[in-house]
Amino acid sequence: MTTWRLIRSFPLAVQLLLVNQLGVNTGFYLLVPFLAGYLGQELGISAALIGVVLGVRNLSQQGLFLLGGSASDRLGARGVIIAGCALRTVGFGLFAFGTSLPVLLLASVLSGLAGALFNPAVRAYIAQEAGDRKAEAFSLFNVFANTGMLLGPLLGSALMLVGFQLSAIVAAVIFALLTLAQLAVLPVRRVERSRTSVFADWRRALTDRRFLAFTGALTGMFVLQNQLYLVLPMHAEHATGSPAAVSMIFLVSTATSLALQVRITARIKDRWSRGRCIATGLAVMGAGFAVTAVAATVLQPAQSASPAETALRLAPVLITAFTLSLGVMLAQPFVYELIPSYGGERLSGTYFGVFYLASGVTAAGGNALIGWTSDLAGGRWPWLPSLLCVLIGTGSALAVAALDRRRGIAPGLAGPDESACRTEMSARTS
Repeated sequence: MTTWRLIRSFPLAVQLLLVNQLGVNTGFYLLVPFLAGYLGQELGISAALIGVVLGVRNLSQQGLFLLGGSASDRLGARGVIIAGCALRTVGFGLFAFGTSLPVLLLASVLSGLAGALFNPAVRAYIAQEAGDRKAEAFSLFNVFANTGMLLGPLLGSALMLVGFQLSAIVAAVIFALLTLAQLAVLPVRRVERSRTSVFADWRRALTDRRFLAFTGALTGMFVLQNQLYLVLPMHAEHATGSPAAVSMIFLVSTATSLALQVRITARIKDRWSRGRCIATGLAVMGAGFAVTAVAATVLQPAQSASPAETALRLAPVLITAFTLSLGVMLAQPFVYELIPSYGGERLSGTYFGVFYLASGVTAAGGNALIGWTSDLAGGRWPWLPSLLCVLIGTGSALAVAALDRRRGIAPGLAGPDESACRTEMSARTS
């Protein structure tokens, strides 16, 4: 089945949310990567205050994922998605016209809160609408998300030739259009009134040992995905001496996703157990960093090189970027597929919220550890950060495999081969 036919095979609501994610990432990445430069160079804000503005946005989003997930369960995912996009419209609009620190901080809070609302809600909505085709839906979701991550910076770079204000206005308009499209197209779903308190829902998710073990085993996925922004750009600049080479990392990552994500998911979803898919993906993600570890040992920092030599020196970084993307494609659709199975339909948003809260904290801690390792390595052990990434990926893959062997990676399944378990259960009940 071609990608286009696969998209058309899903309900209109899922199709809209795929386009929504393309728009969300396009609008976000055409603005946020250029925000720090605008605040410092055009508004003359100190580095410390720039850190505060950016940190407030990140804290507002990462710290409130649980709130957004619970709102999705109790108020309905549709309304929370619409509210999130509307809030980001306002937040990005404030970035366009606000220059005082209080207005910029308010814009950061609203932009972060918006992400905390719609990120868990979108995934919970897709999981509900896709039924037993969650893995296929989330593979398409990754394709649209990665495309937006590529288009955003390209569009932002072009708009910045005119000025940051135009970039912010365009980003706000994108989110406004998404808000209107969701109001018009997303069907209203009746939400059953919960008999438990929000705190009881949170307690259930935060004390669900199987889910916490599953989330903890995926630590490597959280950390390694973020190395598209830390270790790989660092190696690219080390190898070529040019910051411009970093753009090639995102080009390779996006092209790989567009070309292979749907095919890979379709090929393995009925052949491999979910535990095998996820563990293999994590192992591949980590293994790719062995290439940059070796390259960092062999290559000296670039001074000046011909285009052909520059391409050759950049090749190990691009191989790692490709392998990292391949591992994500193997694992992530099935991770998203399984999360709702822990909380059930009633608490899928809450469980996605906990998952994203854990991923944000873990990614921040992992980046801090890898950054500290990079400072420690200096020029003596330039391979050390990549080696740490190899160990992180391998460790997480082993943790997932061990969890799967012991009691299954998904609730209600006793072992690693889900299809076998289902067959046996059907035989017993028939």
